[in-house]
Amino acid sequence: TAKRMGFADAQIAKLMGSNEDAVRAVRKQFGLRPFAKRIDTLAGEFPAPTNYLYTTYNAATDDVAFNEHGTMVLGSGVYRIGSSVEFDWCGVSAIRALRQLGHKTIMVNYNPETVSTDFDECDRLYFDELSYERVRDIYEMETAGGVIVSVGGQLPQNIALRLHQNEVKVLGTSPEKIDAAEDRHRFSQILDSIGVDQPAWKELVSVADAEKFADAVGYPVLIRPSYVLSGAAMNVAYDAEALRSNLELAASVSPEHPVVVTKFIRGARELDIDAVASNGELIKHAVSEHIEDAGVHSGDASLILPPANLSAEVLERVKDIGNKVARAFEISGPFNMQIIMQKNEQTPDHPDLKVIECNLRASRSFPFVSKVMDSNFVEAATRAIVGEGVPKPVDLMKGSNKWPYTAIKVPQFSWTRLAGADPFLGVEMSSTGEVACFGKTPEEAYLVSLMSTNGFRLPVPGKSVYVGIDNLTETRIAQK
Repeated sequence: TAKRMGFADAQIAKLMGSNEDAVRAVRKQFGLRPFAKRIDTLAGEFPAPTNYLYTTYNAATDDVAFNEHGTMVLGSGVYRIGSSVEFDWCGVSAIRALRQLGHKTIMVNYNPETVSTDFDECDRLYFDELSYERVRDIYEMETAGGVIVSVGGQLPQNIALRLHQNEVKVLGTSPEKIDAAEDRHRFSQILDSIGVDQPAWKELVSVADAEKFADAVGYPVLIRPSYVLSGAAMNVAYDAEALRSNLELAASVSPEHPVVVTKFIRGARELDIDAVASNGELIKHAVSEHIEDAGVHSGDASLILPPANLSAEVLERVKDIGNKVARAFEISGPFNMQIIMQKNEQTPDHPDLKVIECNLRASRSFPFVSKVMDSNFVEAATRAIVGEGVPKPVDLMKGSNKWPYTAIKVPQFSWTRLAGADPFLGVEMSSTGEVACFGKTPEEAYLVSLMSTNGFRLPVPGKSVYVGIDNLTETRIAQK
């Protein structure tokens, strides 16, 4: 009765003082499982042979035979800040690549606004929640060949380790390695062990320790929780009072994982690296440069590809970092890194490169780099994940300074539609969309991209431009 009323195993466990896995085990002992039913798209007038499926306990039979044993792809769920059509493109590209390889495909997603939920994109589509319980139910009913968790953003990543620990075959990069990259403390330790530079860091033990660390390295410092999307609860603290309040917020957002405090580097440039690896070997990569200084979330920053201000030596060093990370985490599939490039006074021609983040999944910029470079990164990643038809390694960035075009992706904001919104950019993402345009020069591409966003008006010569500043604003932005 509880399952028919919609209670999840986790809810029942909480009411019974037990845990979700124990409730699931008892449920299976009694043969209680959901049934797969078709969504009637013909209003009952004719049989509806569509592959639109959902699971329910309010049934006695299944509408489909489980004889295809397809490969499951987990979607990204609802559209929200940080997770939108970019991950839908990644999911669709993965499904198309699987079908090209002859695999039957199963998409699990619950957003009818997506292309991945179109009837002709996959062999079976489940309109269902992306929870551990439901994904495992579908996996067991379908006796699926495996699950892909790296093309749907953060939601699939959050349940990858539990699926792996409970006999679900997660394809591609091991969930143990995904967990190591998501856990800020373990990730920082691994970077230290392979000789990849990063900002000074310390795992939070107590507020007093965090304050002591901040005093030692100097404010500002960055508070980084684990297992979050779009920089949720990530904040920059400029004094001890802000440090205390931000630590409390970070601990509440990600209570089961450590919070790391790192030195926040100002006046530096940020680079985005989107890459694909197979068994720890880098297959292809793209290096995009942020127009804004480091400190603006990558989802709010303007990305330029090919980068306009990077030497061949810096590009080679970035590639070397990508190779080291791919080997250390034994990556098979997509991954994304953010690197800080900071000028070194002792070696002006040899800037410092510090890794600040790495996600072992496709990122929001995968569609952008794939289209700009005319090379589908997700298709290559899918082939690496299943180990079939893996492309040979190629350096797509070689000679990028001679490309006859530049592409720039700029953010779209909705400040005017949100009452009380503070139009201030920081380390937590705020944009609600993006626009990318090509140009013969970086300046042309940037101007066209900005003019393509909603509500942007080019300042008229002779008119004033108002710039809001506070005591933290760098005065150089308001200088002539």
